[in-house]
Amino acid sequence: MRWRQSRESQNVQDYRGRPTGGGGGLKLGLGGIVLAVIAYFVGGPQLVMSLLSGAGSAPTSEAPVEAGSPSDESGQFVSHVLGDTEETWAAIFSQAGREYPSPYLALFDDGINTGCGPATSAAGPFYCPNDRKVYIDLAFFRQLETEFAAQGDFAKAYVIAHEVGHHVQNLLGTLEKAHALQGRASEADANAIQVRVELQADCYAGIWAHYADSARQLVEAGDIDEALNAAASVGDDTIQKRVQGHVNQESFTHGSAAQRQQSFRKGYSSGSVDECNTFQ
Repeated sequence: MRWRQSRESQNVQDYRGRPTGGGGGLKLGLGGIVLAVIAYFVGGPQLVMSLLSGAGSAPTSEAPVEAGSPSDESGQFVSHVLGDTEETWAAIFSQAGREYPSPYLALFDDGINTGCGPATSAAGPFYCPNDRKVYIDLAFFRQLETEFAAQGDFAKAYVIAHEVGHHVQNLLGTLEKAHALQGRASEADANAIQVRVELQADCYAGIWAHYADSARQLVEAGDIDEALNAAASVGDDTIQKRVQGHVNQESFTHGSAAQRQQSFRKGYSSGSVDECNTFQ
């Protein structure tokens, strides 16, 4: 990925190395396994939905730090990818006669307080609709490479673009509607709704990749395969087979490997928000 050729975002808040209050809050895992990647893709944004309904600790955001672009290479990568998502979604919203309020992205170590409650690194990357921020501990990317063999810059970019996809859903009112439906649904139906939310965010990530490729020529040979490999690696069926040895579709919250790949491909091939309506 030619990420250095993209525009840097100035909306990154770097809390790394700073004392934060989230360390004693949320702790996620599955069967005693505390890999951030497993915890996130089993319960990430769904956990945010539960916090919105009143579960967990009261939201207390960190004292704000000045937004900008970090100076280290990992932080620069995040800043560039975020900046390129801003290019894509600002143009799409403008075509629809709307302004695109860009999200902030908070980098942190170990734990942090958010507008949706306290979180630790075990939550993995997530989006909080209350404060319109994406939260990432960059240790997640190392685990994505080593534990799930999802390697390459574009695999990491896909994760960022997926979380920005949740921000787009928040702006369009999708998250609020989905949460309302989940409140009236059985557990199995609530999970099915969440799958639709996540697959749409994958499709939105594909839309970003479409314009990063066609409009700005940031995509290199093999990049799309890296994103598709990452999508498959974090499919519910892939994770369940790895962790518990069998698959339970009723407990899916993000979609199967094939579904996640298909959604990303649909967004990438079409570049159209209309093609990402997973609620039809």
